[in-house]
Amino acid sequence: MAAKLLTVDDRPVLRLERRLKHAPEKVWRAITDPAELAHWFPARVDVDLRDGGEIRFTFPGEDTTTTGRVLTADPPREFTFVWNDDTLRWLISPDGDGSLLEFTHTFGRGDPAIAKLAAGRNAAGWDVCLDALDARLADRDFERPQRWHERMASYVDEFGLGDGEVLGGTIRFRRDLVWKPVDEVRALVPDEPGWQVVHDPLEGTRVEFAEAAEDDVAAQLTRRHEQLDKLFAATFGVDLPDWAPDRVEAVKKHYGRRPTQG
Repeated sequence: MAAKLLTVDDRPVLRLERRLKHAPEKVWRAITDPAELAHWFPARVDVDLRDGGEIRFTFPGEDTTTTGRVLTADPPREFTFVWNDDTLRWLISPDGDGSLLEFTHTFGRGDPAIAKLAAGRNAAGWDVCLDALDARLADRDFERPQRWHERMASYVDEFGLGDGEVLGGTIRFRRDLVWKPVDEVRALVPDEPGWQVVHDPLEGTRVEFAEAAEDDVAAQLTRRHEQLDKLFAATFGVDLPDWAPDRVEAVKKHYGRRPTQG
């Protein structure tokens, strides 16, 4: 099942679930045993598997380790931990002859609107992780996808993360660009006023664009939205064609229905 983006207590939350043809005890081992996690989780994990225990993550090619804290270790039902102020919760329940795995990722750090921008890349990443987990449980080979742009762009569209907004007399866009090097992004940004590239060591890189609103603000937002889509693709080495006329009209109608803010 595809990821869903929710808001809980003003924080963005990703929710994914998988129905697995394996007993809860087997699923529990796959999500808590470091030897099993190594087959599908994006980092090496070392964990003191108890409430309040330390959990450590080391990514491939990196010497530094980040630490988190286990909130709940209740086998074979719930495994919840905090990592970089985000809360990751794995809930396992019996489902016929197998299990239902419900996963939520609550973005707990900083401005919720900025944290939400990263939901597209995280949704794509967790989708792949859970597919890899399913393959591991079934003892199948799993080949990680290479075409990340399409996956992330699909979620950006689905969640509305690429949308611009009107604040008084100004239009504004903010777009997550994952962890792309700032200099590489700046080389792709149009040579015109209004563009800013921002890098945060915990949040990654994003681009922001602002300019005075024009008379036909829906057409202006549509034009800039397409431009941001192309920039996002270019950071992955993808050259997007111009939008088809029907896409332009659909996006323009979308903006035409939205109220001005601020």
